[in-house]
Amino acid sequence: MQRKIIKYSFSILLLLVVAYNSVYFKKLDEVKATASNGFDAAKYARNFYNNKLLPNLNRAIEIDTLIQLLKTTPEQTFKDYSHALDIGNTRYFLVKGEGNITTIGEDAITVALKNDSGKKEVKIATEFIYGNAIRDASGLMNLNDFSSIMDFNNVSEEVNKIIRKEVVPVFKSKAKEGDLVQFSGAVELNGAHLNLDSIKVVPVTVTIVK
Repeated sequence: MQRKIIKYSFSILLLLVVAYNSVYFKKLDEVKATASNGFDAAKYARNFYNNKLLPNLNRAIEIDTLIQLLKTTPEQTFKDYSHALDIGNTRYFLVKGEGNITTIGEDAITVALKNDSGKKEVKIATEFIYGNAIRDASGLMNLNDFSSIMDFNNVSEEVNKIIRKEVVPVFKSKAKEGDLVQFSGAVELNGAHLNLDSIKVVPVTVTIVK
């Protein structure tokens, strides 16, 4: 009887050991980064940012020029300079510009555009950098190149993560009112409800000149 109890206990112990070694936990970010079919979203995003997005920033339209065009020929300007995956009023523009910092806020830094005669101000986002603005504004990424929408969206999030971790902290730590900054990034605008008084740029690059 005792031998049966020992054998039974050993079997249970062995089962528990096997079960323990069969179960492991991963961070949610790691699961998202490696989506279906072993796709590495973080690696893809890094390659996209370094080798596609940055080299193509010269195609971005000057933001003060964009504002003037939107005031005079909004429909044509949306057609010529915006990108979006879906048919709708919300579109994304890849922009660049420079100006002097006027206000340092909790979630954005306000810049008065240098080349705008009316001293137009725009905000550079420093906190809530999420969504697909950068991915879609670039016009360089196609859904058909991905095996799933999850992979496509995970790449977008990984690009945002690069901005949040590598671009914004350096900028915020050095920014002071009056500084001249050069920036590039994405702007989201709604063609049906166009509001040029509250433009926010999701940065791709931002540099303090002086």
